Amino acid sequence: MINNLLSFLTNENIYLVTNWGVIPFWLMLIFIPNNPITNFFVQSVVAPLLLAIGYAYLSYNIFLEGNIFDGFELYYGIDGLYSMFANESLLLIFWLHFLSISLFAGAWIVRDSKKYLIPKIITIPSLILTYFSGPIGLVFYWFIRIFFAKKISFND
Repeated sequence: MINNLLSFLTNENIYLVTNWGVIPFWLMLIFIPNNPITNFFVQSVVAPLLLAIGYAYLSYNIFLEGNIFDGFELYYGIDGLYSMFANESLLLIFWLHFLSISLFAGAWIVRDSKKYLIPKIITIPSLILTYFSGPIGLVFYWFIRIFFAKKISFND
C-alpha cells in the first residue's frame, strides 16, 4: 500500500495534482466567496497545509538524495536561477510556493473586499489576475480598494 502511494508521488504527479487541485479553491473564491465551505477550505489553513505537505515531501526527497544545495544558485544571477530550475524538484518546490502564496493573496482579497463592502463582481477580475500573475492582481485590487475605502493606504 505505502509502496503504491510512494510510486504515485512522482514530480509529474505532484505537479498535476497540485496544479489542478488549486482550481476548485480559486473557483470557490470567485463564485462562493462568503460560503462556509469556502471559509473552511480557502480562508483557513487547509489549502496552505495541503500544499505544504507536498513542499515538505519534495524537500525531504531532496535531503534523502544528499544534494540539498545542488543547483541552488538563486542569488548568483539569472544564470544561477536558470540552473536552479533545471533541478526538477527545486522547480516544483518553487511552483508550490507560488501556488500557495497566490492562493493566500486571493483569500486575502476576498476577506478585505468584505471589509470594504466591495461587490463580488468587482473583485472577480483581480482574483483572476492574481491567479495568473500574482502581484498584478494585487495591485489591480488595491486600485479598486482605494475607491471603496475612500483612502490610500500602503500598509493596511
